[in-house]
Amino acid sequence: MAVTDKSLRSTRNQLYPQQAWYCIGLFIFIIAIFQWISFFHSKFAGKRPTSNASDPEHASEHRRHAFSWRRIPLGLVNAYRVISFRWTLEFGKSYTLNMAEVFVTVAYIVFLFVWAFINTTDLESHELDISYWCNRAGMLASSQFPLITALGTKNNIVSLITGISYDKLNYVHRMMSRVAFVLLWVHVGGEVVRHAPFQPYFTQPWLLWGLVAMVASTILCIVSLRPVRAQAYELFFYVHFAMVSIFLIGAYIHTQDSDVAFWIYPCFVIWGLDRLIRTLRLVVFNHSYFGFRSGSTMDATAELLSDDFVRLRFHRPSHFHWTPGQTAYLIMPSVSRLPFEAHPFTIASFDSTLFDVPKEQKPTSEKYAEISLAEGNLGSSAPFWKELVFFINVREGFTARLKDAALKGDKVKVFVDGPYGPSPDLGSYDTSVLIAGGSGVSYTLPVLLDTIERVRNGASRCRRVVFIWLIRSVDHIHWIDDVLIRALRLAPPSLSISIHIHVTNTPATIETLPRSYDRTDDVKPVRDDSRSEVVELQDGKAMEISNVNDSLFAIESVKIAHQRADLRAILRDEVTAATGRMSVSVCGSQSITRSVRGALRFPVSSPLSVANGGPSVTLHIESFGYA
Repeated sequence: MAVTDKSLRSTRNQLYPQQAWYCIGLFIFIIAIFQWISFFHSKFAGKRPTSNASDPEHASEHRRHAFSWRRIPLGLVNAYRVISFRWTLEFGKSYTLNMAEVFVTVAYIVFLFVWAFINTTDLESHELDISYWCNRAGMLASSQFPLITALGTKNNIVSLITGISYDKLNYVHRMMSRVAFVLLWVHVGGEVVRHAPFQPYFTQPWLLWGLVAMVASTILCIVSLRPVRAQAYELFFYVHFAMVSIFLIGAYIHTQDSDVAFWIYPCFVIWGLDRLIRTLRLVVFNHSYFGFRSGSTMDATAELLSDDFVRLRFHRPSHFHWTPGQTAYLIMPSVSRLPFEAHPFTIASFDSTLFDVPKEQKPTSEKYAEISLAEGNLGSSAPFWKELVFFINVREGFTARLKDAALKGDKVKVFVDGPYGPSPDLGSYDTSVLIAGGSGVSYTLPVLLDTIERVRNGASRCRRVVFIWLIRSVDHIHWIDDVLIRALRLAPPSLSISIHIHVTNTPATIETLPRSYDRTDDVKPVRDDSRSEVVELQDGKAMEISNVNDSLFAIESVKIAHQRADLRAILRDEVTAATGRMSVSVCGSQSITRSVRGALRFPVSSPLSVANGGPSVTLHIESFGYA
């Protein structure tokens, strides 16, 4: 059988999208291998005693500046982290891409466009024959739709395989969508030129639906730009849902008589499966709303902490468990414009078993006696151990309406969907630095509480924690002062904790600051600060002390500064003093994350520094805000 241009085009149009999937699948597999190796290494390192001299990360603890060839591989790993995730391209004040994202973006663009335009010479030796690359561009773009859809869902297989959270994969979702968008317009432009004049085809339904899909895709790409997402998230939310639906329906009708439909219908299956899982989660974790007798109704209390922040807290379902740093999607029908509009927030409370001593069990040991007495005096910090708590930054739209509900003192019905995202496992690190800006403390506070509890239980090798919080108003300190006091007193003697709070506005007098108040107009404190508390002493004994809640600022390890934090200097000093493994976790604005990335580049975190006995530093950056 003679080979023709048509048969050759058809064969390549089928083959090249499959090859693209093989290559992308291989890349995901390689990433997954490295991620799981890193995961098991952390678990294995966490079980080693800190005195293990055979561990190259701890062999030089007592000879900090002694060069060791054994630490060269560790230094190279550290160099890879610096180059990939701390070297960045900055666009203005609000957008940053690290080198790993730049590499993935460039590689993906080059890969797809090479596959679209390679081998496009026809049998008559005409190079870049439009009939070859025109439909192939559309086929390649269509073949990416299932993966793009999966990366846009909360429960996706890529996160399961690689261990990378859905919110970090969301950048890849947006990038792939835009590359596919450009390829689709290459396809459209090629078809217009190839079949000019194009007017006779406008009577064909497949063409009309294809144009509808392209219009929807164009609108979708515009509203998904970062400035629109950041300034008008609700507009993006509604338009995104509508345009994706229109685009997929139009694309399916446009391709239903060809083999391209093979790449379209899985998108509906993937999206439907994600929605099914999320619906089942809603029913399981909110069963009291669905006619089941068991469980209590989760009516939330919205408290206005300041003009810009609302604290939301409600009953924790007994079967709802999470780990520090995870997020939950909250649905509040009375606040949202749509009944099932969901918004993500980091859980600021800690799912702890520290105070879960059965009531009928009498304390039989000094340890249980201490915990039981401390539980009775948790005061305003009780929600952070007993409830679901969220700090919500007030902007426009949904959060502004939530602020109005807090001002009215109304109870808010809440459906909770989650938890989502991985949790940082800091048990294998000797030093942990936690940095937060404003409501970013929702992320770092439960991580601090978890570290303290794990060290108490012997499940963590951590020896030092540095907790840094950057806030605009000194009043914000009282959001968490009580829980910090109790956390510091629960910390074992082997754990060194240093707390730095930096206030960037006009200094205020600490002694005259208001505490946390009820939602009523009178200034009645919600707790009595004159109560006594049981404190664990260094010898392990429990002792009752009066007036321990007078002030967080009387504690020696807590430092308050009315100035911007010099994060570069703080991190440089911590890296210089640390040995072993060091973790830095940050949740804050772009300016904060940029400062942290810059502080942990060369030479502070260089291969030579690690080879000389310095710490191997891991940086974890948590996304801040909706976009």
